[in-house]
Amino acid sequence: MPSELEKEDDLQAHIRHTGATSVVGRVLAFGVFLAALAFWTSKFGIPSDTVQIFVWLWGATIAWNIQEPAQHHLGFLRDWWAPLLALVLYFYGRGLADELYAMPVAFTMPIDVDKWMFGGHLPTLWLQEQWCGSPCDPHSDARWYDLVFTMVYSTHFIFGLTLAVVLWLRNRVEWKKWMRRYIGLNFAGLAVYILYPMAPPWMASRDGYMVGEEVVRLTSRGWGDSGLGRYHLILTGVGNPVAAMPSLHAGTAFLIAFYLMTRFKKTWSWIFLLYPIVMSLGLIYYAEHYVIDTIAGAALAVAVIAVCGWWERARGETGHEKQPEPVASGVSEG
Repeated sequence: MPSELEKEDDLQAHIRHTGATSVVGRVLAFGVFLAALAFWTSKFGIPSDTVQIFVWLWGATIAWNIQEPAQHHLGFLRDWWAPLLALVLYFYGRGLADELYAMPVAFTMPIDVDKWMFGGHLPTLWLQEQWCGSPCDPHSDARWYDLVFTMVYSTHFIFGLTLAVVLWLRNRVEWKKWMRRYIGLNFAGLAVYILYPMAPPWMASRDGYMVGEEVVRLTSRGWGDSGLGRYHLILTGVGNPVAAMPSLHAGTAFLIAFYLMTRFKKTWSWIFLLYPIVMSLGLIYYAEHYVIDTIAGAALAVAVIAVCGWWERARGETGHEKQPEPVASGVSEG
């Protein structure tokens, strides 16, 4: 735990870093930013690719520190270009992974494992029967929980990077630690996708691997009543339908929850686990993933946290170093 002196050092460094922006200026600028984001979302859809989210988050940092000099805002590009490039490479690598055909696509293994865990029942089929109907009609009217699951599903593309921006504004050391875990999880998942391509439930059902137990893909079901959708500006057409093991939607959600739990260390911090639990439940119900996929995603998140923690301890990183002093141009280093 950081000492009170270390906390004060971090606070004073943050004040020095953002002292040029008044409260009124920040409120006005951030109001304009939120209005622009709301207009974009209503016109095109929720930003859902890394490059577009990066641009919007950069805009958020500009609005937050609106009265800082231009060189300060260019510091975002200096710090973020490498993580952005890494994530773009991940997405294109994920999109190409199913073209390698290094291994045959697995269809029956996750079905057998899920049934073994649940007494011969397939959780995806049971959830669709309970919440959608038997048989499930993907074109039937959506319920309120469909919208909840769909919105939570879409946060996969936003929450991890939003957390990174908050940390970047407040503590660059913690930002680096988080990005190390976030990018590490993505590339660890990519390695598994290449070595073990696996079909999701909807594909296994479509291709005849669930005889008498058909399920349907419901991922877009909740958008109907909202009038919204997801919008890809750059990374379009780079999906991989057999990148199901592990579920990085679940893995990233668990990574966020575990990280926040270790940061706050309060008796109520378990509430962060509700996010990955709801995410996983939606993934299983929507036939995007099996239960075993979400368990594998959580396990991968734990493994990445453990490896990164070991590496940081070996390097003597405590995570509570003082923020660097701002240089004359107004751009802080580090």
